[in-house]
Amino acid sequence: MTESHAARPIDSAAIARAAEVLTRGGLVAFPTETVYGLGADASNPTAVRAIFAAKGRPADHPVIVHVTDAGALDTKARDVPPAARRLAARFWPGPLTLVLKRAACVDDAVTGGQDTVGLRCPAHPWASALLAAFGGALAAPSANRFGRISPTTAAHVRADLGDRVDLILDGGACPVGIESTIVDLSGPATRLLRPGSITRTQIEAELGQPVPDAGPDAPRASGRLEQHYAPSTPVELVPAGALAARVNALRGERLAVLAPAAALLDRPAQVVARLLAPTAASEYGRRLYALLHELDATGAVRILIAEPPAGPDWDAVQDRLRRAAATQEMPHSL
Repeated sequence: MTESHAARPIDSAAIARAAEVLTRGGLVAFPTETVYGLGADASNPTAVRAIFAAKGRPADHPVIVHVTDAGALDTKARDVPPAARRLAARFWPGPLTLVLKRAACVDDAVTGGQDTVGLRCPAHPWASALLAAFGGALAAPSANRFGRISPTTAAHVRADLGDRVDLILDGGACPVGIESTIVDLSGPATRLLRPGSITRTQIEAELGQPVPDAGPDAPRASGRLEQHYAPSTPVELVPAGALAARVNALRGERLAVLAPAAALLDRPAQVVARLLAPTAASEYGRRLYALLHELDATGAVRILIAEPPAGPDWDAVQDRLRRAAATQEMPHSL
């Protein structure tokens, strides 16, 4: 099924109801340009902890704070370097999260006990309207159970979280579809914590300096666990040229496959579902989680995904697929 990625007209009455829910400490799922977020009042530690309970999220795993504009750099963070202001001026509102030294007003419930906070100004019109109506910042990780496939539609949120959410705003499918790029600016060097649709190349061009990957000493941040974004069905990444042979080797298993047309010219009987992989990185990212949700619902015992191309534009897709296919055990809190 093809999902339209045009934002639905803003429902002002629904936005007003959502702001009321947030004001009284409730949880609201809302669309951003990346994925749907599970939002709570960032200044209310009890409300923020309710996010962790709803998701089954470890308490030491920080959540991103969504803000209305770059003014939050001076109210939610301290010791803000010029590089952070340059990136905010260039990419906000948009799918970029800046990790900075936190201000004293930011609670441990948001930061996972760290001295840093991740800030993002979303570009989606529904998210902007909600932030304006609420009049404060929103702590908001993705609106799904911890470690599972991220939601890019309201239906994904309902299916995964159900009545754990007080209100779901349905603004249509997310137009970017893959989580924000996260850049660490809390130390002496600028580092990339998570790739996203804003690429390393774009960030380096704006700053005029290399931006290497963060090392093991980096702050904890969303989406960096080895296994994440994972369907219930095991996922296996296979080189495109080896896909047909791998399918043949798994005779007797019910398989679901995501691959370009040329990678699997016929459809053996054990392939119960085959979806065509988008050829452009932006379209692949936009549709990735919807495709994973669809594959996960087929009743297959294994999902085979042809490895997408390499290159800067594909880094985010490669990252999400690698983590979705990781085999380590999921946290017991799920």
